[in-house]
Amino acid sequence: MYQLNQEKAMTNLNYRPRLAITLGDPAGIGTEVILKALADGTVGQDCDLTLVGNRSLLLKNYTSFKENGNIDFLANPAELSILDVNLQNNIQDKVTIGVENAASGAASFAFMEAAIAATLAGDFDGIVTGPIAKSAWKAAGHVYPGQTELLAQKAGVEKFGMLFVARSPRTNWTLRTLLATTHIPLCQVPEALTPELMTLKLDLLVECLEKDFGIENGNVAIAGLNPHSGEKGQLGCEEADWLIDWLEEEKKKRPNLTLQGLIPPDTMWVKPGQAWYGNKDVSVADGYLALYHDQGLIPVKLMAFDRAVNTTIGLPFIRTSPDHGTAFDIAGKGIADATSMKAAIELASELVCVRLGSR
Repeated sequence: MYQLNQEKAMTNLNYRPRLAITLGDPAGIGTEVILKALADGTVGQDCDLTLVGNRSLLLKNYTSFKENGNIDFLANPAELSILDVNLQNNIQDKVTIGVENAASGAASFAFMEAAIAATLAGDFDGIVTGPIAKSAWKAAGHVYPGQTELLAQKAGVEKFGMLFVARSPRTNWTLRTLLATTHIPLCQVPEALTPELMTLKLDLLVECLEKDFGIENGNVAIAGLNPHSGEKGQLGCEEADWLIDWLEEEKKKRPNLTLQGLIPPDTMWVKPGQAWYGNKDVSVADGYLALYHDQGLIPVKLMAFDRAVNTTIGLPFIRTSPDHGTAFDIAGKGIADATSMKAAIELASELVCVRLGSR
């Protein structure tokens, strides 16, 4: 398990979390990694899973895999629970495996809308989302930075974040990394970062550690923005101008927390790397707050590319997703790795149980 509060999780062992799994872009690897994951008998044995997508497209992809004979271990859609999302013929007929277009974007967007609506209506406790292509959404007329922003809008929340969770197969240590800013150009990061935004993201991370992982009075490491965290203004002014003062105020407001920082971005990931690759005794934080996309995700993907899980925090329900894209270039070839999808399903199930236990 992902270093969750075992006592809270145990109180809900008899409860079977109800999870919706969206198929993602039907032209990508979503169908393959989902059916591969569900072919593993250990995946989903403690929860009730429902696929959300178009039944015809799902069966078409499944049949193609079986006819090509390039995958032996696939769950049979006929044996799975499916929430069938109807698509117009001009959309369904234009979806081709491995080809990104407006039709595949329209389909994946419809799957997401259906899953969110059903979850908000109380039919599911959480959503595990298959990978989508933002450019395909845009081609279909749906302009969102990603699934995270659509989820937040539909759920009616303004405070949300992208938390990446991964468990080391070597040490069982769990890495948790929250991004302060997400899908924006690098040149916009200094302008987007404000004391208010940093406080909001820190609030989200602390609340998530407590509510979803059972970690109270946690230890959070916070990165600087510039090389060497600005080196007293010599390599950037944001730290000296306001980030250091902001952190000192947060330390005063949160005396029960351990707030480390501002840690130079090039050294913040040394101890997590050691903990991930074999040193069980190294001192690590419960959560890491990175200030922009690549600052957080390059180390996450370096350590845990095949098993990291993207978790949207701040929602009224659990949402997880494998930390990879649609991989159109290998779609239909039977070589996609389902490890991250398995981890996303496992984590979603466990988080539902812990969250229910905290009520």
